Amino acid sequence: MTTPTATEAMLAVRSDTAREGRRRTVRRRRRPDGIRIGLTVWGVLVFAFLFLPILVMLVYSFNTGRLLATWQGFGFDAYAAAWASPVIRSSVITSLEAAVGAALLSTILGTLGGLALARSKAKTSWVLWATLLLSITLFTPEIVDAVSMLPWFVSLGTDFGIGIFSNGMVRLVVAHAVLSVAVVTFIVRARMQGMDEALEEAAADLYAPPLKRFWQITLPVASPAIWAGALMSFTLSLDNTIVSSFVQVPGSTPWPVYIFSSLRVGLRPEIAAVSAVMFVLTLVALAVVGFVLRRSGASTEEMAKTLASA
Repeated sequence: MTTPTATEAMLAVRSDTAREGRRRTVRRRRRPDGIRIGLTVWGVLVFAFLFLPILVMLVYSFNTGRLLATWQGFGFDAYAAAWASPVIRSSVITSLEAAVGAALLSTILGTLGGLALARSKAKTSWVLWATLLLSITLFTPEIVDAVSMLPWFVSLGTDFGIGIFSNGMVRLVVAHAVLSVAVVTFIVRARMQGMDEALEEAAADLYAPPLKRFWQITLPVASPAIWAGALMSFTLSLDNTIVSSFVQVPGSTPWPVYIFSSLRVGLRPEIAAVSAVMFVLTLVALAVVGFVLRRSGASTEEMAKTLASA
């Protein structure tokens, strides 16, 4: 019988130590972690708090009762009634048209503003003043915006004779764009501040004209922020109630204002049905933006950051 050498004995001790360490790790993993369980439960509660009201709305959109809060049975009567109502169709179309118009206008202005702020030095006086003024539009209560916009539109349309500002759709588009242009500006500015200016300088050294540099270098880099800003502007316009109720004119009543007026007589299941459809449209818009960002080469982390910044 041979006796183990010192090296073999050392290796055996190390092997036993490693085996014992693995056993402790397995026992530690099997042991319930109170902090992790508590955080998991808290996360579930937060998501339930956020999405249970939407789930209830989706369920009650299939209510066949006369009133929304009175469940009488499952069916598609609410969707059929909403489609057959010309008032509901008109209000939904008005909201969608205003949201698209406001998104286009605020995206154009916000993209140009964000590029201008990103290209300028941070300590320039006009940059500080422009940032301050844009921030004021974000923090000003909407009731103040509504009260100030109404006489402005009336003055432009009546006193100055600019008839376009008497049009209800134009009022909605301009008012909603004013509220969301700052959001688009700050999103685009944050995106462009991280851009390497050497890319545009290299293109200029290769004799690329300014317009070509903008279309082939600047715009592709800014496109995730532009899409996120457009989506944010669209959703802000879609659910705006206070400003819309002030600036709208008869014949151009948006959907949120119609819902607000329906509270006086009681909500009907048609309200939930149309709201469910618009919720699905919002999800489709998110999916389209995600698809565009994916095609542009953005990673999953970059897509999440872009959408979260909106």
